[in-house]
Amino acid sequence: MVIGSMIGGGAFNLITDMGGKSGGLSIIIGWIITGIGMISLGLSFQNLMRMRPDLDGGIYSYAKAGFGDYMGFNAAWGYWFSTLLGNVAYGTLLMTALGTFLPMFEGGHNIPSIILASILLWSVFFLISKGVKNAAFVNIIVTIAKLIPIFVFIIALIVVFNFETFMTGFYGMTDNGQKSFDFFDMMSQVKSTMMVTVWAFLGVEGAVVFSSRAKHRKDVGKATIIGLVSVLIIYIMITLLAQGVIIQNKIADLESPSMAAVMEHIVGGWGAHFINIGLMISVMGAWLGWSLLSAEVPNLAAKDNIFPEWLGRDNKNSAPVNAMLITFLIIQTFFITLLFTDKAYRFAFSLASSAVLLPYAFSAFYQLKFSRQHKLSITQKIIGLIASVYSIWLIIAAGIEFLLLTMMLFFPGIFVYCKVQKKHDRSITNIDKLIFVALGIFTIVGIYFIMSGRITSF
Repeated sequence: MVIGSMIGGGAFNLITDMGGKSGGLSIIIGWIITGIGMISLGLSFQNLMRMRPDLDGGIYSYAKAGFGDYMGFNAAWGYWFSTLLGNVAYGTLLMTALGTFLPMFEGGHNIPSIILASILLWSVFFLISKGVKNAAFVNIIVTIAKLIPIFVFIIALIVVFNFETFMTGFYGMTDNGQKSFDFFDMMSQVKSTMMVTVWAFLGVEGAVVFSSRAKHRKDVGKATIIGLVSVLIIYIMITLLAQGVIIQNKIADLESPSMAAVMEHIVGGWGAHFINIGLMISVMGAWLGWSLLSAEVPNLAAKDNIFPEWLGRDNKNSAPVNAMLITFLIIQTFFITLLFTDKAYRFAFSLASSAVLLPYAFSAFYQLKFSRQHKLSITQKIIGLIASVYSIWLIIAAGIEFLLLTMMLFFPGIFVYCKVQKKHDRSITNIDKLIFVALGIFTIVGIYFIMSGRITSF
């Protein structure tokens, strides 16, 4: 689940996403920072799973346990929409990749693409409805299948790696030649890599979300760390070795997916087709994994009386069928809107992609809070501190645009939260009301910025 959720379509374009503006040194620094931050976050998940085995929801239940019902609700709400709209992206990306072989699907936004994507979407619904274990087994097979072309690609990179080419672009390059070391330019390059590395690790919490279904709960933390470190090694090798095959100032010009373009450079045209097939398998696997995640979170939140009760009902196979139904209907709606315009999708995806930072941050904050309250070892406190600082830095680095878009995503959730609180005879606190007002203000400002053209992320 961890590896399958993290390695999706983005892994196949990491070479350009990271290396287009950055040399080898800045990529190394970027991965070191991300590795420390993400491993600290993964260790936080591992520790909280061990110390609080009663919190089955993981990614949202830590926010609830540490900071109250409303923060728990927001963590679940934001994570749900992040995974939900991630599935829309995987569907369109799969159709785009298929278009390289069958022109009728070219672009991924036409009628044939939407029809096929919809058939696949409801096939996933049928598969999961037969039982999460069955879907998880298929996910294992697909994950192994998509790792094969990646490993073949890494071997090819190692064989043709040229150290002189790598060192030429080590500090970055201009169009005319190599750069010398400049601290401020290096920091600018590092910053350009950071958000790419964060999106590359979305899904690291996959095992935590499914912790309630684990046979042995201690395996959840192990799976998170092993999966995280494995994917980190794969990403580092892909992005660094490529700098020794394609000179750095030419990487930005590679066609997408850049992995296919590099493979074609190494072995010829068949290599690009080989990688594109791997891309389609990878996207299908990630789509399945994220479909499981997108249904599991609202289902668990409903069982925990955070979301409407109806979403918590399972079928006879213990599959979260109601949560799946509403989730897949929303995904289907987005597929249909793509026939008319892709602006609505890009807008919603910009909202959702930033929202996942909040659940991550609250998990880190709870690790720090829990370690201090229960006087855990200094190591656990340091882990919580590093993960918290990293989470805060990510939110700041995302910028004002993503902050406003995220607040706009959380604003409609106020009405759902109030309805659920009333259903269970729980009061709305004064702090909750203050946050409602703040979200309202941020939403108004965000709408103004969009209308005035100051936000153009989507």
